[in-house]
Amino acid sequence: MSQALSTDLRHRLVVAVEGGMSRRSAAKRFGVSPSTAIRWVNQCFQEGPVDPAQQGCDNRSGRMEAHADEVLAMIDATPDITLAELADYLEKAHGLRVSQGTVWRLLDRRGMTFKKNGTRKRATAS
Repeated sequence: MSQALSTDLRHRLVVAVEGGMSRRSAAKRFGVSPSTAIRWVNQCFQEGPVDPAQQGCDNRSGRMEAHADEVLAMIDATPDITLAELADYLEKAHGLRVSQGTVWRLLDRRGMTFKKNGTRKRATAS
């Protein structure tokens, strides 16, 4: 996975543009693309700091965490409920469209695991 360019480089580019250099010439000088320089300078003028955003994290788990108590209560009431049924319920009840993987990650964060038990599936002797 690629890494964000350093904060120091971002600040030096913005200072160069504030000092009178064009965004494209600053991009050439610091070895970044012109679109990157334009975005950094716009970010600086609109939002303030040009620090890179965090990469590689789950930014949407809050949607599921809002309904976590309800999902866990459903599992307690119906232990054999499937992930698909939970996802369908959330869509019908709350309009929240999530995949089965999203529901699984919620349960995984709670330490809930469902393991298949091979001895229950075996054919019995007649």
